Amino acid sequence: MDRYARWNALLELLTESGRVTVEEASERLDVSQATIRRDFDQLAQQQMITRTRGGAVANGVSYDLPLRYKSAKHSAEKQRIGEAAARLVTPGTVVGLNGGTTITEVARALAVRPDLNAGGEGSQLTVVTNALNIANELLLRSRMKIVVAGGVVRPQSFEVVGPLGGALLKEVTLDIVLLGVDALDVELGAASHHEGEASMNSLMVARAKRVVVIADSSKLGGHAFARICPISKIETLVTDSGASASTIAAFRDAGVDVITA
Repeated sequence: MDRYARWNALLELLTESGRVTVEEASERLDVSQATIRRDFDQLAQQQMITRTRGGAVANGVSYDLPLRYKSAKHSAEKQRIGEAAARLVTPGTVVGLNGGTTITEVARALAVRPDLNAGGEGSQLTVVTNALNIANELLLRSRMKIVVAGGVVRPQSFEVVGPLGGALLKEVTLDIVLLGVDALDVELGAASHHEGEASMNSLMVARAKRVVVIADSSKLGGHAFARICPISKIETLVTDSGASASTIAAFRDAGVDVITA
């Protein structure tokens, strides 16, 4: 287990119990106590936990981890979801993408599709994004037209937020938006941990003809701080096979087409 995966696991332990000792964490993660102490110290320096004598306590009930710490979590599921979501895109369309690890997999799957990169008249894909890492993925791997919303960059997600980017999004029309979320619930809708990201994502939803939410099964039935849109705005959900039959049925009953990868 690498450092970022370890940190993610430690924060999940703290979310579950509120307090974890060095000894407990060492046993759960099967690493030395010295390693756990170093991890706790580094997380405390970043104000993500509070260090205590012999362990650590949580600073809150949920964590908006920096994107680079999240890549190891549910990686296989996210790759399958990304490939399934990319198949919903047709050549010559305008696609909206926000940020996050699952949307990164979507971007990678789009970039290697030959029919989206042929360069023929009417086949070039236009991608509108507020995430710098997504723009970078596509610029390095494809011949697509990339439009990036301006504003203030959040280091945690590489997403751009604020009124500058919102002004651009209000002037474009998207054929489809592929939207990564922090939580999706039948009653509460789609949500993000950060209100600035939720606002930008909500604008993408408003400007899109078709809204597709991309979320692994761990996000389903959960809640986050800021709502992006109600469930009635979402046409399709792409998730993984870990979603329970009852969860899938609830979304379908709400009028959402569910694709499992």
